[in-house]
Amino acid sequence: MTWRRLRVLIQHLPPESATWTALRNSMDPAELAEQAVKGEPEKGRWSQLEQLVAVVADRVARVEWALLCVNIEKKSKRPDAPEPIRRPGAAPVKKKPKLNENSANRLFELLQGGAA
Repeated sequence: MTWRRLRVLIQHLPPESATWTALRNSMDPAELAEQAVKGEPEKGRWSQLEQLVAVVADRVARVEWALLCVNIEKKSKRPDAPEPIRRPGAAPVKKKPKLNENSANRLFELLQGGAA
């Protein structure tokens, strides 16, 4: 077996395997923190079970958000809707730009026929 083949085999082990657990346990806290910051779990492969768990987690978060919105006072600010868990191969959800005063005035001018 070549070193390259061994590396490929280790890289494709599931994250919960004994090998990856031992590698994580051998890291010092600074290395572990760095990996947590720059990690990209959405680039990994997910099994069908992981996909289903993500769907359930998204729906539970959405129900929790709906309950908060229903039980909040009418004049208070509503919380933002929860973002779904990123799936492998999916780009992050782009937030819609908020309408500020300048863009609202420009939109009003355009609607009034001021498109010059």
